Amino acid sequence: MNPTLEGIFGQFQYWRAAQMPAPLSPMNGTRVIVGCGTSYNLALAVSAAMNANGLRAIAVPAGEWIVRPQAYLAKGSGDVEVIALSRSGETTETVQAVRASHARGQKTIGVTCAPKSALSGVASIAVEFETHPSEGIVMTSSASLMLLAGYAMAGLKVDDTLAGRAEETMRALDAVPVDAYAKRTHFVFLGGGANYGVALEGALKLQEMAICYTQAFHPGEYRHGPISLVDERTAVVMLYHEDTRADETALVQELQAKGAWVLGLGGAGDVSLDVTSAGDLSGVECLPALQLLGERYAAAQGIDTTTPRHLTKVVMLETQ
Repeated sequence: MNPTLEGIFGQFQYWRAAQMPAPLSPMNGTRVIVGCGTSYNLALAVSAAMNANGLRAIAVPAGEWIVRPQAYLAKGSGDVEVIALSRSGETTETVQAVRASHARGQKTIGVTCAPKSALSGVASIAVEFETHPSEGIVMTSSASLMLLAGYAMAGLKVDDTLAGRAEETMRALDAVPVDAYAKRTHFVFLGGGANYGVALEGALKLQEMAICYTQAFHPGEYRHGPISLVDERTAVVMLYHEDTRADETALVQELQAKGAWVLGLGGAGDVSLDVTSAGDLSGVECLPALQLLGERYAAAQGIDTTTPRHLTKVVMLETQ
């Protein structure tokens, strides 16, 4: 078992050991969730879950929040609290985004898997987790932990039962023969609400691990142009949401008729896996399975996921 697999399969003990933050209270303003790469995908999921639970929130790439916050949140929008997500706690743009937030008089929460990191030092409040020691460049266990933390702050119930469900879903994915999708070269991930951020993360994992082209969309948006690419080379991963399962099932049937092979997570597909978590929690239940999908597909192409091309574990920029 390579280090990537060790991190994916071994993450659930860290889920169970993690001390999750308490739910946040409503405020007269907006919470801004910032991050880069995987952490920005998680920010999109967390902000959607917060809004669905009565907490006004938006997701902004950390680099954008530094230079043009007014493009995302108008002046006079009330109080602002910034929640920064960073596995390493050292990502230059994320740390700078927190510093810029402080300069604007905004409170900050830093969520990281690196205690005593730069992010922990600059944030008003630090939320720190221990993650799997085998995790390499591609973010797996720590991504799950930060998503769980965001959902806990949103008021969703994060407990050991959720860890068990996620492990079951991951192992169900592992039981799917890789030959079912190994010859597909165009991968599309679809998810609505908080699941959109998770779909983006699934697409990024496959892109990083297997160096292949991937896309992610809200399900309804896929008909509006991107569907023109669907053919027998396409694999679609549908993250069903209980609120919109009927609409998503109809879309899946259209895509199958056009030649796509579909993995249905929580609904119909050429391969369908049960997802038992309710609402937005379904996405975090699916996340380890999406991580494993990237690893299994990469292995089928003879690609080593421990050394992804052009990537480093932490993005550090030279600052003036």
